[in-house]
Amino acid sequence: MKTTEKQLPAPPWDMETAAERLQLLEDDFNTSEPETIIANFTEDAEARFGLVFLTGREEIKQFLIREFESKTNYKLKLDLWGALKGRMAVRSELEWTDNEGRSFRNYGVQVFQYDDDGLIKMNYLSFNNEEVS
Repeated sequence: MKTTEKQLPAPPWDMETAAERLQLLEDDFNTSEPETIIANFTEDAEARFGLVFLTGREEIKQFLIREFESKTNYKLKLDLWGALKGRMAVRSELEWTDNEGRSFRNYGVQVFQYDDDGLIKMNYLSFNNEEVS
């Protein structure tokens, strides 16, 4: 089921509703379906994935399409560190394989700002890559 078909938990958060919303986001990312993922964002969302800065659902979608063309076995795990009002601080771990069969892990920290409907207005991710033997 796509996020847009669900009743999204919306701010202001307590830790339980924030964790519930974060799990929905994790589940959607792990589908590797850009349309499902971008349904989590507002039309004018701002995102930073490492050194890539994006504005709007369409830019985010095109970025995700490129990502999933070069990364397979995509598995994202998000751990909630804290939540207040419409914000979340999150630890992320991403495992993936490139087109040459090499495995990687990304470890990072994300900050999310959600709107009143539970959609992401801003998502900033900083991470490090590690090749896994």
